[in-house]
Amino acid sequence: MKTRVISAIIMIPLLATVYIGGYVLAAACFAVGLLGTREFYRSFKTADVTPSTAVALVSAVMLYGLNYLASGWDEAYIAHSYTFWFTITIFLSFLYMFKIEKRGVYDGMATLTGILYVCFFSFHVVLTDQLNVHSNLIWLIFITAFGTDIMAYFTGMLIGRHKLCPSISPKKTVEGAVGGLLGSMFFCGLFGWFVAPEVFIHCIIIGALGGIFSQLGDLTASIFKRKLGIKDFGNLIPGHGGVLDRFDSLLFTAPVVHYYIIFIIVR
Repeated sequence: MKTRVISAIIMIPLLATVYIGGYVLAAACFAVGLLGTREFYRSFKTADVTPSTAVALVSAVMLYGLNYLASGWDEAYIAHSYTFWFTITIFLSFLYMFKIEKRGVYDGMATLTGILYVCFFSFHVVLTDQLNVHSNLIWLIFITAFGTDIMAYFTGMLIGRHKLCPSISPKKTVEGAVGGLLGSMFFCGLFGWFVAPEVFIHCIIIGALGGIFSQLGDLTASIFKRKLGIKDFGNLIPGHGGVLDRFDSLLFTAPVVHYYIIFIIVR
């Protein structure tokens, strides 16, 4: 418990990059994406699968490079540039399998999965920061992810009785899941009330959706770890494991918040 609290305090300065935004935030997301992808790939060693870190690096540089270059392009051209990135990423992941005597289908699939799951999902933090309107709602990505995690942990510890998904994560409880969901809605509601009153109701809805998808992200990471026979993806952050262990829920909340803003609030 003490170790978890200390680790959480140490991570607080990382949120300063969200406040600064711009290139500083993009650089932080780029670093987190690469570190998380590296941890994800290393976890596959137990399954004798070897994803390509080189392909992931090239893909990540292309993604952030296109984002930098696209600042002056029209929306249609920007959309085509990301479609182009998807195409090249899939090509490279498949081409990696061409050395057939040393690599198999799983090597290419794991390479592609890591890029999309870690690099691209986390990239939505940058996309949300770059919105012309309501970019301040970027904080909801972190409020839903961390608020759900904190409230689910304490609720489950205090009153948790019924197992949620014992075959995936034995310690998680139904009570903890409900507590995490309500906690996310509460914290997002507070944010909406004081920071974005014009979209107060939307903040609560995002809190509900984020509370659900945050826990789905956490469970997804648990499935990977259980199937690969590992406890944590890494050991970089004491009490939390690796970068991917700490940000697994955020990988799901970032796209949810971003697309809710785009399709529901801004439309």
